Amino acid sequence: MNRISRNLTILFRTERLIARRQMAVLRTQTGLIAFAGLVMGIAIIMLNVSIFYALSAAMAAHYAALIVALGNALVALALVAIANRMSADKELEPATEVRDMALAEIESDLNEVADEARELTRNVSRMARDPLGTALPALIGPLLSLLLKSKDK
Repeated sequence: MNRISRNLTILFRTERLIARRQMAVLRTQTGLIAFAGLVMGIAIIMLNVSIFYALSAAMAAHYAALIVALGNALVALALVAIANRMSADKELEPATEVRDMALAEIESDLNEVADEARELTRNVSRMARDPLGTALPALIGPLLSLLLKSKDK
């Protein structure tokens, strides 16, 4: 039972560690995406104005606006791609292995306990059906030795 409680403690601690690390990565990703949105908003304003004026001198105003919008969209997509590449999997491999080992040991221990409980149930039901049949083999040895001793006297 002590191994089971130790393995359960290890399991809960590693699960908590895994969850904390995943939340930290998620928090960082969310922050980067939000910052990318803010930067994109500022960039859109500044770039739209400056590039629009530069391009409207060389072409029609509606084409200049289209080029500015496409450039801003590319910058936003690059920032989102960087945020999505972040992962906690490599950092969590050791904790995941420890968790899996603890789960395997708990499962093994529980299977052993279940087997012992089944065997105990079988023995109790066998004793209930035939009390002498189960107790007699254990009593034969002492009874024979008593009989032999009493016969020798």
